[in-house]
Amino acid sequence: MWNNQRISIVLPAYNEAENIAHAVQAFRELAIVDEILVVDNNSRDGTAQAAQGTGARVVPEPAQGYGYALQRGMREAAGDLIVLCEPDGTFEARDLFKLLAYSEDFDMVLGTRTTQELIWENANMKSALRIGNLVVAKLLELLFDGPSLSDCGCTFRLIRRQAYRKIQPFLTVGGSHFLPEMVIFGLVQKQRIIEIPVNYRGRVGASKITGTWRGTIQTACNMIGLILINRFRVTLHKPLNSKMG
Repeated sequence: MWNNQRISIVLPAYNEAENIAHAVQAFRELAIVDEILVVDNNSRDGTAQAAQGTGARVVPEPAQGYGYALQRGMREAAGDLIVLCEPDGTFEARDLFKLLAYSEDFDMVLGTRTTQELIWENANMKSALRIGNLVVAKLLELLFDGPSLSDCGCTFRLIRRQAYRKIQPFLTVGGSHFLPEMVIFGLVQKQRIIEIPVNYRGRVGASKITGTWRGTIQTACNMIGLILINRFRVTLHKPLNSKMG
């Protein structure tokens, strides 16, 4: 618990058996976390079994997709502060305190993996990927009059329960380009959003999203399309609840 507010950690997991227990344990050791949810998204490597007995609650999500897993976790979370994070070893659980430090003043606190001093040597964030994240984030910032943004796809983030409930009806993206959708609807509703640097390490296992150039480019194109389509709908004052997949 943090300042009398319960904290829920949501870990989306697809074939993360190798590191899931360690990820759960890292957050449990912080002592302030009230609940950890592992959302098993049809893993075939025993991820759910590896998570059993760690103290986490394992929640199945049959709809395949990163966005679907994150949405399921947020719906199931009971905390006042909902924190999303990867269970693949790329993030440091202790950086949770950075997010919490801003949680009283902001509705959504986003991590950014683009601060060069915090990118570890073996992290999958070389210059091209870092610049790509920056460009897409700046597009979102410009078109939706956002705060300073430098990373369009950092999972490690915090959202207050009240803020989540306001954007929940509009969250429809099931794929890997879900993360900008949260920010878009938060900005449309004038929520207070800030971005802060977090550590970014090399992951355990292969990335399902940016592990190949094809996957990276496809995700970037989906994010740009999402941003442009929703900006167009805002301009026309149309409902912002498109099915992007």
